[in-house]
Amino acid sequence: MSRKIRYGMVGGGRGAFIGAVHRIAAAIDQQIELVCGAFSSDPEKSKASGADLFLPANRCYGSYEEMIKAEAALPEGERMDFIAIVTPNHVHFPPAKMALENGFHVLSDKPATFDLNEAKQLAELVKKTGLLYGLTHNYTGYPLVKQAREMVHNGTLGKIRKVVVEYPQGWLATRVEESGQKQASWRTDPTKSGAAGCVGDIGTHAENLAEYITGLKISELAADITAFVEGRLLDDDANILLRFDNGAKGVLHSSQISVGEENNLNIRVYGEKGGLEWHQKEPNTMLVKWLDQPMQVYRTANGYLGAAAAAAGRTPPAHPEGYLEAFANVYKNFANAIRARLEGREPTAIENDYPKIEDGVRGMAFIEAVVASSKANASWTKVEA
Repeated sequence: MSRKIRYGMVGGGRGAFIGAVHRIAAAIDQQIELVCGAFSSDPEKSKASGADLFLPANRCYGSYEEMIKAEAALPEGERMDFIAIVTPNHVHFPPAKMALENGFHVLSDKPATFDLNEAKQLAELVKKTGLLYGLTHNYTGYPLVKQAREMVHNGTLGKIRKVVVEYPQGWLATRVEESGQKQASWRTDPTKSGAAGCVGDIGTHAENLAEYITGLKISELAADITAFVEGRLLDDDANILLRFDNGAKGVLHSSQISVGEENNLNIRVYGEKGGLEWHQKEPNTMLVKWLDQPMQVYRTANGYLGAAAAAAGRTPPAHPEGYLEAFANVYKNFANAIRARLEGREPTAIENDYPKIEDGVRGMAFIEAVVASSKANASWTKVEA
């Protein structure tokens, strides 16, 4: 099939942060083309945002409803193939549902929906329609995260016993939402963010990374969440004990009031024979530790890496690849899975390697369990996904 995969965007207009990140990620491999959008809930702002991106005026829509209906009416050779949803959490479910009902694949920012009930409804709709649904847990796109996953799945580290995953930030250490900071205001608003603040925003990234690398599921947790900043309605700090379905234990810490911290996502996984350590701030390096050997340093783009890690890299060793390239790997694999379907073939294992609706349901179940556990004085609570 000799054409690019076409997409329309919901959200991401003037003044938005994550929309531009998605557009850059989609464009990196030159396999995906933005053809239309409903970039704002304000029709005029939406159309102006589309003009900023040099889209044809007739493909810049005033609402996602208008976009989905109009695109569905276009000839198959012109319409979008999927929608990318880059809105606040409370506007994830409605366009995803409508897109699936009208025959379009969906790639959504995380968390998947506003609450667990919506996520389960969406999972049923994905199953019913047979369409593809992806979730931009972008940290799964890093080459060495894929290498870590392969090593765990191959049994290189032995049975996994312990997982420690952390995501501290410091940007919400004060009540910046009162200053009109757009990114802070919706993330701290329960009518837009959902039942959790920090846990929904970055705790789900930590949860997803732990499950992606290990292949294990969090079965139970004991959580203590806090809103440290006076007057804040949602949590800005979380400390969580984990039990995995194979008997492994873990610790998950996410925080947005850890002063001086940037996006310091990191993970350590320990098995019976070895362990590994990876930091998002230095993503091209992974430490691998052994019972009876010196520690090894793995680096991206080297020949000793596995197939998934090799496919996720783009530049020679020591040329840094980071957040945008990892994000692009989610887009690339999702688009290639669509391409495989259009070509009438099954996607390869690498093409099929992107977060799916099942990950979205698990993320929402994690949030619900964390909130329930904390309300019950950190009692052990099952993750009901």
